[in-house]
Amino acid sequence: MHEMTPFELDIAEQPDALRRLAAASIPLLRDLAGSSWDRIVLTGMGSSHFAGIPTWRRLTELGRPVWNIDAGQLLDNPSQITTDTLLVVTSQSGASGEVVELLNRCKAGLIHPALLIGIGDDTSSPLAVDSDLFLPLFSGSEATVSTKSYLNTLAVHRMLSAAFEGRALEEVRSEILTAASAVEQAISSIDLADAAAAIAGHPQRRLAYVGRGDESATSLFAALITKESSKVPAEGFIGGQFRHGPFELAGDGLAVVIFGMYGTEPDQSLHMLATDLVRAGSKVIIVGDDEVPGATTVRIPGKGSLDRLAASSVAAEVFAVGLARANGVVPGAFLYGSKITTAV
Repeated sequence: MHEMTPFELDIAEQPDALRRLAAASIPLLRDLAGSSWDRIVLTGMGSSHFAGIPTWRRLTELGRPVWNIDAGQLLDNPSQITTDTLLVVTSQSGASGEVVELLNRCKAGLIHPALLIGIGDDTSSPLAVDSDLFLPLFSGSEATVSTKSYLNTLAVHRMLSAAFEGRALEEVRSEILTAASAVEQAISSIDLADAAAAIAGHPQRRLAYVGRGDESATSLFAALITKESSKVPAEGFIGGQFRHGPFELAGDGLAVVIFGMYGTEPDQSLHMLATDLVRAGSKVIIVGDDEVPGATTVRIPGKGSLDRLAASSVAAEVFAVGLARANGVVPGAFLYGSKITTAV
């Protein structure tokens, strides 16, 4: 029996973090949704940026002119921000290098968004101080790799997109509480230690994550925290991207974790990808409830989009812990980087 690391303690605290957010006082956002911005720009770095993907998808479906651009690219292309732009900056720390540089350019008058919304946890951070409106995560401090801050970021973004959809805040609070229960169940039920050991110990190991729809965010998040927490190289792909080149890595030694495959909402493209990978000799893990002969299905709790998204993220975290232990490193311990990346 291993002693729980700070990374694992943060994973275990995620249900309580979501419940704190659900109980917190959140500014009303409907007035924002009623404004006719010429564009909405969602930005951030790393997992903070990935958490905006479901929001981008929902606002796109509503016909809103919305961009999802990481803060580094936005610094290279500042003309994306006009004087009639709603700029939504997500940074769990509120102090990452690119975000601080973006804020500095706003203060210097080089960038003029109509309104800047900040989403983060630290209410004393540069992002919190310089935002026109700050939406706190209530996730609490994290010792290492992003866990509870990521899930709470997904939930705050759900509040934001719900405002544009005209949905009541109380409805979203109920979704967040349901997600907290799903996360609690996922933490206690998902065991990927054996699969992680087999993958990490393969002499020709190759690891990829694939997701579509909202689960695109999970695949990118999973690849990021795998590298950070286990030092195992991994790549994240959105849907069909994997077939454009990376599929040539198929065969013995390649493991692919596919998120978002559900029998009630069949995705023919992902099902075919899983089938072809198994046929090529790769190990395939499906996170959802769909089944493909020769693949392993890791069933997660939840029926709604937010609880499934949160529970599948837990599967990625648990898997990263297993990979770290199998790789002989302390799960979540940084070797060269740090919790907050300040260099640009």
